[in-house]
Amino acid sequence: MAEGTIKRLTNKGFGFIDTGSDNDMFFHSSSLQGVSFEELQEGQRVSYTEGSGPKGPCAENVTLV
Repeated sequence: MAEGTIKRLTNKGFGFIDTGSDNDMFFHSSSLQGVSFEELQEGQRVSYTEGSGPKGPCAENVTLV
């Protein structure tokens, strides 16, 4: 599983993970495992698997590290 840092959270139930490369990874609250969207904070470390969504790559199976 890849790891990154939560870069930005929105009030619409999705956010972006800083992957350490030029491209941030989108994630939706439905992709979270073992944590609710309300518990997340920017700057937290997460692990995820890279998947594909309707608009391109996205993070799936997002868990706190």
